[in-house]
Amino acid sequence: METAASSFAPRPLFSSSHKRDPSFNLLFIHRCTSSCSQLTRIYISHLSLPSLYVRKAYATRKTRCNGIDKNHPSQGSYNSSFRALTPLEIITSHHNSNFKRFRSNFIQGAKIIKIACCRGKLKQVALVGFFRMVVGLVFVMAISLTVSAAPSCALTEENLLFLEAWRAVDRAYYDKTFNGQSWFRYRETALKNEPMNTREETYAAIKKMLSTLDDPFTRFLEPEKFKSLRSGTKAALTGVGLSFAYPRVLDETDQGFVVMSSTPDGPADKAGIVPGDIILAIDDISTENMDIYDAADRLQGPEGSSVDLTIRKGSDINHITLKRERVTRNPVKSTLCEIPGAGKESSRVGYIKLTTFNQNASEAVREAINKLRNDNVKAFVLDLRNNSGGLFPQGIEIAKIWLEKGVIVYICDSRGVRDIYEADGANTVAASEPLVVLVNKGTASASEILAGALKDNKRAVLYGEPTFGKGKIQSVFELSDGSGLAVTVARYETPAHTDIDKVGIKPDHPLPMLFPMDEEGFCGCIRDLSAPCNLNPAQLFAKL
Repeated sequence: METAASSFAPRPLFSSSHKRDPSFNLLFIHRCTSSCSQLTRIYISHLSLPSLYVRKAYATRKTRCNGIDKNHPSQGSYNSSFRALTPLEIITSHHNSNFKRFRSNFIQGAKIIKIACCRGKLKQVALVGFFRMVVGLVFVMAISLTVSAAPSCALTEENLLFLEAWRAVDRAYYDKTFNGQSWFRYRETALKNEPMNTREETYAAIKKMLSTLDDPFTRFLEPEKFKSLRSGTKAALTGVGLSFAYPRVLDETDQGFVVMSSTPDGPADKAGIVPGDIILAIDDISTENMDIYDAADRLQGPEGSSVDLTIRKGSDINHITLKRERVTRNPVKSTLCEIPGAGKESSRVGYIKLTTFNQNASEAVREAINKLRNDNVKAFVLDLRNNSGGLFPQGIEIAKIWLEKGVIVYICDSRGVRDIYEADGANTVAASEPLVVLVNKGTASASEILAGALKDNKRAVLYGEPTFGKGKIQSVFELSDGSGLAVTVARYETPAHTDIDKVGIKPDHPLPMLFPMDEEGFCGCIRDLSAPCNLNPAQLFAKL
């Protein structure tokens, strides 16, 4: 048969002469598929002596098989990797000499199929092993999830609040070493050992957890204090109009809070409290060990109520009673300064005093610039003295007003720079006019970001004294019960990669002694050439 003969190529079993020889002939070779087993039938018959029909042999191999009989219903094609069929028994009967060649081909084919069978078995074993491994992994993961989920069922409401605070710090805190401790291990230890049966005990556990970070700016805030902190960034609040901070250097003479600024025309400003004064007590309670947020909460209260302050001015100690008012925190004051004797092109200077970075700050600065431009000013002075900061995004937006392009600030964590804020010109309002920035030791936080960006980009000349040196950024997170966390989320570097924390920004030039803090006093100093505080306009706006 043609199909059978081609399956044994390139060495055919029988020549044309053998087909004519009646002594021996191959009737047919048939392969079929049955239950994924190969059933091979080999019939050998002696045509001249039918009685000497020898036998039929069955060879079975469990594999996929294709029929080679073109008359078989499967109509498959023979797999070329098999040169011959595997007989269970090799038929050795008859005198024909060509049968030796037949036998040789069958033996060679059997060896090839044996190798193929081994490979098939190896693949089968590998697949079975891989399947068992996958099933095992799924089983182990299912058990692990079940075990890990089991303790959460036993957590109390107080435990969950503690975990909420823990997660906020875990995700946001800038130092991923967590002051050199295992933050996960602390969580497990605290849940096991710290009492959390009441809300007060849970608050105490959270405060204890935060204290391990040794970061005074990462603090827990009870609901009322958290509400007070958030109100401090709004346009108005009820209080005495004071901004204050921890002293930069703690010694026997600096116990308490140092005043950084007082809101113009607010209760503290009217009482003569100025930057540099020390708050020693609030309502006869010493501030020596008082939390800064607790102090802010004590200074605020119902409109018309009173608060008693103990203030040290130099060597003098004064007791002052202030009445709380609704203080509108307009962050910007501006004025036009006329300079006599100068040319028409440089006779007008626009003075802008920015007192805080609240929600209105960037829009108020933009409005002040446009108003002064309508008065044909040719240069600007931006006064950031005693501006203790505020909202970080507002500091970025105000920098974009003055910068056409360039880096504003690098945000860093313990691993290095993680984010960059840049100006792209989209929000620029005043990028070309000469600009002077005034700073002092009360210039802090967002004010320092703005001053550093303008200085390092050669956009402004800085006058005054070194700034406060608060080089860390906090974000506020509200917890589910209304309490909150102030968490240090990053430290920042100026565009020149200067870390100003506890160092501050050094100005380019000092200001004269007794240089006034208000806008009218500033204009008087640059107008009166004989005044001790006078600054020559040409010197004031000189480039580095």
